[in-house]
Amino acid sequence: MSSSNANLEQLAGNIAAGLLDIGAVSLRPNEPFTWTSGIKSPIYCDNRLTMSFPAVRDLIAEGFAAVIRSEFPACEAVAGIATGGIPHAAWVAQKLNLPMLYVRDKAKGHGKTNQIEGHFTPGQKVVLIEDLISTGGSSLKAAVAVRDAGCEVLGVAAIFTYQFANAAEAFQAENIPLRTLSNYTALIETALAKGTIQEKDVALLQAWRSDPKSFGA
Repeated sequence: MSSSNANLEQLAGNIAAGLLDIGAVSLRPNEPFTWTSGIKSPIYCDNRLTMSFPAVRDLIAEGFAAVIRSEFPACEAVAGIATGGIPHAAWVAQKLNLPMLYVRDKAKGHGKTNQIEGHFTPGQKVVLIEDLISTGGSSLKAAVAVRDAGCEVLGVAAIFTYQFANAAEAFQAENIPLRTLSNYTALIETALAKGTIQEKDVALLQAWRSDPKSFGA
């Protein structure tokens, strides 16, 4: 394993541990949560909690900064995807001394009817920041809006991903690179090491990722 890959794995584990410690991620393999969509899930993720914990949010900001420096060195602006990605975009933009934007789910219905807030110029190279990737739909919608506004989207960077296959396929279809600081695999490994879950829970958690709609059915 290269030192770069080892560093990425260590970062993924450290962020997963931080998310577990502050309760941003909860695992209940035997008492699943119910999402708004009706899907039964053994995991609930609320990365907005990271705003309230300086050590964790700084670890995330440093992680984003490292990813942008190494994988998107041409980045000229950082854009937060509303709403969860906005504060993290601000912190990483500050660390990198770059302009910061944010992208709404849709254009405002009043005033200048902006969907993208902040100053940008055609051709500007942008990395978007997101807090969570599930299907990837909302993140890609924001990325396409930035691209349609005339900017060059270098990629999307997110704190955490459930690693659903359809999300990866959606990003590939739009030819937009996706990089995440942590992921579902790292979370399970970290939770097992911390004693948050037991060995017998691992297969159940992995099965959910493979077929979320059948979980708890």
